[in-house]
Amino acid sequence: MTTPTPALQITGLSKSFGTTQAVTDVNLSANPGRVLALLGPNGAGKTTTMRILLGLVSADTGEALIEGRRYAEIPNPARRVGAVLDAGGLHPGRTGAQHLGITAEMIGATGERVTHLLQEVGLTEAAHRRIGGYSLGMRQRLALANALLGDPAVLVLDEPANGLDPAGIRWLRQYLRAFAAAGGTVLISTHVLTEVALVADDLVIIDRGRSLLSGALDELTSAEGRDLEQLYLSITTAPTEATTHSTATTEVHTETETLR
Repeated sequence: MTTPTPALQITGLSKSFGTTQAVTDVNLSANPGRVLALLGPNGAGKTTTMRILLGLVSADTGEALIEGRRYAEIPNPARRVGAVLDAGGLHPGRTGAQHLGITAEMIGATGERVTHLLQEVGLTEAAHRRIGGYSLGMRQRLALANALLGDPAVLVLDEPANGLDPAGIRWLRQYLRAFAAAGGTVLISTHVLTEVALVADDLVIIDRGRSLLSGALDELTSAEGRDLEQLYLSITTAPTEATTHSTATTEVHTETETLR
């Protein structure tokens, strides 16, 4: 069985803001047909890692590649990678349909694609309402639709379940699983253990700016003889344990079949 070329590859990534070290030697890879969860407490460095991957912040050291290239090197990147880092940056005076229509015109997507995605994310009835009247969950759905306009092969989502009700979380989980099953690559950041257990194939645990543990989720829990909660808390709560793991990252490698 051939190991697929990673769709996302982050190696030796470090970034400081003044005297604050945001990430230190972060490493991860995400393969086509898989959902990778970047799991860690608030302030662990998850968002900074994603911002560097998407070219919004420059790294001090290391590299972050999407399909072998830096984000800035990808022609019309919305056609290859869709991202949601913050659903709050939507113009409150525009309607959902107007917002998607503007993005579609910029990246060369069709009006039919806009209509399809509004239906896909459950916003058809709210399409002509102003975004200022949307709930947080509706804004999350709209932001996801915006990320999908270019029919990308890769999704990068920061806390995508934030603001969704239980039905919305279930819908998102099913959508991401279907996206991966069709050969797409998904990277999500979260601190919600239950969702990781239900949606992720692979896992990277990050804390204090360092990637501490990575590998296939089922193999990690099996090898450690602990469930996900026990494994996560054993690594992220005790400073001595976190330091130990950060200096010698545990890697569990597994071969996966390329689906794309």
